Amino acid sequence: MLSCSIRSLRRLKCCCNKRWSSLILAKGYCFSKPKVVPSFCNTDIKFSRFYVWEQQSSLRQWRRRSLYTVTDTYEAIELALDSVVKIFTVSSSPNYFLPWQNKSQRETMGSGFVIPGKKILTNAHVVADHTFVLVRKHGSPTKYRAEVQAVGHECDLAILVVESPEFWEGMNFLELGDIPFLQEAVAVVGYPQGGDNISVTKGVVSRVEPTQYVHGATQLMAIQIDAAINPGNSGGPAIMGNKVAGVAFQNLSGAENIGYIIPVPVIKHFIAGIEESGKYMGFCSMGLSCQPTENVQLRNHFKMQPHMTGVLVSKINPLSDAYGVLKKDDIILEFDGVPIANDGTVPFRNRERITFDHLVSMKKPQ
Repeated sequence: MLSCSIRSLRRLKCCCNKRWSSLILAKGYCFSKPKVVPSFCNTDIKFSRFYVWEQQSSLRQWRRRSLYTVTDTYEAIELALDSVVKIFTVSSSPNYFLPWQNKSQRETMGSGFVIPGKKILTNAHVVADHTFVLVRKHGSPTKYRAEVQAVGHECDLAILVVESPEFWEGMNFLELGDIPFLQEAVAVVGYPQGGDNISVTKGVVSRVEPTQYVHGATQLMAIQIDAAINPGNSGGPAIMGNKVAGVAFQNLSGAENIGYIIPVPVIKHFIAGIEESGKYMGFCSMGLSCQPTENVQLRNHFKMQPHMTGVLVSKINPLSDAYGVLKKDDIILEFDGVPIANDGTVPFRNRERITFDHLVSMKKPQ
């Protein structure tokens, strides 16, 4: 079943083996000798100059890219016609009440697009519990058998491969771009419900922040757009200029013109893990719960200096790598050299802020 609504789901904790990044901690009551994990973290690095440069660079990049968002829409559509495919999936989900048998087979449809390496990128929920998968390119009546090479349910992405040489005749791949800025125009291409032919909807970027992924019940970065995303659009590209800005995967039920696409950093993280190891590697998580330190009395209780900002560790998963390294009531001041604010956010692009969980999730698992 295509997941196209956001429900209130409980966030799953991902415990993966990874090397600790530069993480500066301040032990409760003991700020005279702060605890540093690991010891090689350089606390003398100044970030203010870099942050100002990053803001100016982002502003120049936005001005330069905004010149191409008006006239390149038709070129993007023409490029997508030879790249976007319709996916037909026959799946059989497990029957948890009768575990010795599966549920009856059902057929679902979705979208996908060709990426370099003669591979097709789509959503994980499009091919979840699949029995077999068929793909059909635009303008062709023939369906071709596809094999699922890798699935990442956590990030709701999957890669398909087609062995037939006939399928790849006339097909072009789409290149991955960058994270779009607010109000930049994107075109969502796919095969939504209501018809059999390809569909193109246009909208602008409304928000960029970590969002809960319905299929994987995890929180990763997502891009909110006002273009229509309906069942069947899942797996289709959101094109900005002549490159892909994201992959359509869900919308907000009960709201108008609120859809979400998976951004390029998440896609590249997913693909890079498969290319390096041959299998899905997953996304990192510290395996702990943090509490904001916006309350003045709370900061005074832990003897935080006026220049100190960070979050309070309230709970640690016993199965995570953080268990035994961090302790409850530790205060995380920085992650990988980036200061963490009292509300748990870090600087992002031009005068934007996101939760520091994004920095953790983008680390490479070991």
